[in-house]
Amino acid sequence: MIYRQHLLSALDARRDDFVDFERVWRGEVGRGARVLQRLGGRTSVEIGRELEASKGAAGALPSAELEQHAAFAVAFSGRWRSHEEARRWARATLAGRVTFAADGSQILPGREISLPVAGVQVAYFENPHAGEGGATAYRKDARFSVVTPGELLQADGGAGSPEAVVSFRRFELETETLCEFLERKRGWRERGERVPVAFFDGTLLISHARPRNRIQDEYVRVIIELVRLSRDTQVPVVGYIDQSFARDLVNMVDTLEGLTDRRSTVCDAQLLRAPTGLEESPTLLAAWGDRTIFCYCLREGLTEDFRDERGQPLVGFIYLQTTLDAAPARLDIPAWIYEAGLLDEVVDAVRAECVVGNGYPYPLETADAAAVLTLQDREQFLRTMQEFAEATGFAFRVSRKSVSKARRR
Repeated sequence: MIYRQHLLSALDARRDDFVDFERVWRGEVGRGARVLQRLGGRTSVEIGRELEASKGAAGALPSAELEQHAAFAVAFSGRWRSHEEARRWARATLAGRVTFAADGSQILPGREISLPVAGVQVAYFENPHAGEGGATAYRKDARFSVVTPGELLQADGGAGSPEAVVSFRRFELETETLCEFLERKRGWRERGERVPVAFFDGTLLISHARPRNRIQDEYVRVIIELVRLSRDTQVPVVGYIDQSFARDLVNMVDTLEGLTDRRSTVCDAQLLRAPTGLEESPTLLAAWGDRTIFCYCLREGLTEDFRDERGQPLVGFIYLQTTLDAAPARLDIPAWIYEAGLLDEVVDAVRAECVVGNGYPYPLETADAAAVLTLQDREQFLRTMQEFAEATGFAFRVSRKSVSKARRR
């Protein structure tokens, strides 16, 4: 147990450290927010030249939306008097538009079994928003994949731990499921359909320090395949990060200010919507639905795989205010969506799904709920493995102690 009085004494002993950090942090948030606010008077070309001339990690490059809106933030025009009005707008925005999301869960190998084996489940939710009486209803289903002993034991050969192998297999199955959706929706323009939107739960940008191991290279390969297929099929995919700690905008601000050798204490989201009590810092995303302009990602640690044939970034991002008071969400967006003029429609679809999901995209929420694996699911997995082993004739057993504990609990 924790002794509250000892904890209070320990905190009091470090009071000066907390006060000093708060003072520095407040100064950085205010300075960074003001720099972003002043960018509205500049051009993306001018900023690009300045970033290129610097030796620092640029982090991000504003798109031509900076000139279009003459500001770093774009206000959302929709304003409603009630949640019912918001839901009516969301229904109209989503009507006839197919949205899709996939999410996964996993069963890790444990010491209670004689052979290492694991399981991965990925659930998906596809909603055509056809309305009541529509010809096509939503689809919700799942895929299950077994990770065999041979695959797990290969971890010692440079792939990382067995847990890392299982996590990658889950990631791979999620992206495979999304890729299948992108292929199914190829040709949506020719069929006269509204822009479909696929949601990926996480970032579309994977950066690693060198040297990387084999499984890290595989993560990059898989996510790049998803981004390139989105471009080839012209079906938008959005990487949704509910609570992002990325520092791409922070690095851009520091580079523009000539502070390339400093380790910042803030993240992008804090520059855009300062926490309560920081009134001296401008708030760029002041209301629900507001977003930043589209920025290309120039993060240090990204491989050349994240650039297209012209050497331009394949992926960019925006920050979107999806709640009234919390930090904005980050949306990783393939650059082709912005360049094809689909950004506003795609972001509206994200806003609408967040209205339905009360601040979080409903397709992701539904896929997550369908994918989750409980302790009871793990027990069923092990029982089924035992039955399969007995029928197939290979050695697999679960420790009696583990079975007894599970029965008693």
